[in-house]
Amino acid sequence: MLVIENLRTNYGAIEALKGISLDVQEGEIVTLIGANGAGKSTTLMSISGAVPAQSGRIIFDGEDITKLPAHEIVRRKIAQAPEGRRIFPRMTVEENLMLGAMTADPQNYDRNRDEVFELFPRLKERRSQRGGTLSGGEQQMLAIGRALMSEPRLLILDEPSLGLAPMIVRQIFEIIAKVNKERGLTVFMVEQNANQALKIAHRAHVLVTGEITLSGKGAELRANEEVRAAYLEGH
Repeated sequence: MLVIENLRTNYGAIEALKGISLDVQEGEIVTLIGANGAGKSTTLMSISGAVPAQSGRIIFDGEDITKLPAHEIVRRKIAQAPEGRRIFPRMTVEENLMLGAMTADPQNYDRNRDEVFELFPRLKERRSQRGGTLSGGEQQMLAIGRALMSEPRLLILDEPSLGLAPMIVRQIFEIIAKVNKERGLTVFMVEQNANQALKIAHRAHVLVTGEITLSGKGAELRANEEVRAAYLEGH
């Protein structure tokens, strides 16, 4: 579904991505793990058109989307729940969901919203509440729910567990696994909580200062001594 070939992305003179290649097959959960500043978020921003790639190619469903503007990429059914959630704080929960549905079939709105409320009952309880008054965990649920409203074929998640209590983190990951398993939704996720991410990922890549140093099945990387020492033990 998604193929990244020799992707290079710069921030000014700094080369954030140094020619990475990876792919995401339909129906998979693929995760990218790595330390702060490794280039994980840059990878996602390049896919969604927020940061232009210097060179290389990003292919979605056989189409080269490398040079497409961000709004055209969203229309291709790629949705992102960004790092830091970035919900609209002055809008209600339901208004945030309505904005997520802008590129979806309007006839499916009620059904899609009800499915989001089924996944996140807390959002249903707070549907008329302003986004800015929600807890961090509820805002993360809203960010994912808003992305799901666009009827995506590929869901991109940037640090979904960031700043959340362990119990909420487990809940978020259970829901990610559920939409993948029950709906066949393809997920590409960047995550610092390597332990949780590798538990649900079919495949995973380790990114170190802009280069992929290790790839394999989620379970294999979780058992790998180097990965355990660098990302799992004491985290």
